[in-house]
Amino acid sequence: MSTATAKRAPIGTKARTGEVCPESGVWKVDGSPSTTAPIAKGNRMPPYDGKAVTWVLSQYA
Repeated sequence: MSTATAKRAPIGTKARTGEVCPESGVWKVDGSPSTTAPIAKGNRMPPYDGKAVTWVLSQYA
């Protein structure tokens, strides 16, 4: 396993609205209604539909 891969947050990692994004990729809202959004590492996790939500990493950028 390469060093770059070893440092990545695993698929399925969760982050809440307002937290710093731990990994660049496509994130999905955990729950319903749901959506996906590309979010870059270091950015703040956004709200969805005006509410604080839990985001789940579904794919790497």
